[in-house]
Amino acid sequence: MGIKKVKPITNALRQTTFDDFSDITATRPFKRLTVIRKKRGGRNLQGKITVRHRGGGARQRIRLVDFKQDKFDVPAIVKTIEYDPIRGARVALINYRDGEKKYIIAPDGLKAGDEISSSLERKEIKTGMRLPLKCMPVGLTVHNVELVRGGGGKLGRGAGNSIQLMAIEAGHAQLKLPSGEVRLVKEDCLATIGRVSNPDWRLISIGKAGRKRLLGIRPTVRGTAMNPVDHPHGGGEGNQSIGLKAPKNVWGKKALGVKTRKPKPSDRLIIQRRKK
Repeated sequence: MGIKKVKPITNALRQTTFDDFSDITATRPFKRLTVIRKKRGGRNLQGKITVRHRGGGARQRIRLVDFKQDKFDVPAIVKTIEYDPIRGARVALINYRDGEKKYIIAPDGLKAGDEISSSLERKEIKTGMRLPLKCMPVGLTVHNVELVRGGGGKLGRGAGNSIQLMAIEAGHAQLKLPSGEVRLVKEDCLATIGRVSNPDWRLISIGKAGRKRLLGIRPTVRGTAMNPVDHPHGGGEGNQSIGLKAPKNVWGKKALGVKTRKPKPSDRLIIQRRKK
């Protein structure tokens, strides 16, 4: 993928950049592996807004991605590399030797015509192969890593993300995540070799409000621009400071420097916390 700029014929386009889609090999998805994405506008089943600033957006079809890839020792050929509207990474349509087709998260460098497979035993180390962590050499870069054996990949699925295998000992693999966190995962959990495709996705500049609306994100108003009845930071004549000991959200809870992660049983598997 590359970043594309256009002529600044308007003020908005002066800052806007686009994806050139140079790595895409098919413009239409395999329809049997897609479903229509229903819009809920950030509302729950009771109709209450639980996630603010959501609504509208372009119509999308969700690609049914196989995060497990549990067809072991059945070779598959990469048929196409495709765009996915709900994620930054590319997806690859693979065709197994028995005729079944599935979507997977495409690793960086994977091309149409390549052969990949999943296995529970030590195999050739190449991009796109899915193996247990214990069958990989230390120092390897992986993605789409399971937290529980058979539960499907949960870690390292975003565009350009990668996880480094640091060590394997006492039945656990030590992984360094993109956030900087170092944690333990069972050594029999599966992972895919390589990093996630489309690493330049984070460099794209949205440029104008209209593109945000197409993504389903509505305008966000600053708390200091509101009235006191609407937000803890509201009120005052003109540009005022927040006037409180600490910044707070619209519900009056502290918003900066406050731990939001609740204690979990898996905390004992975290060796080093992520970087702030």
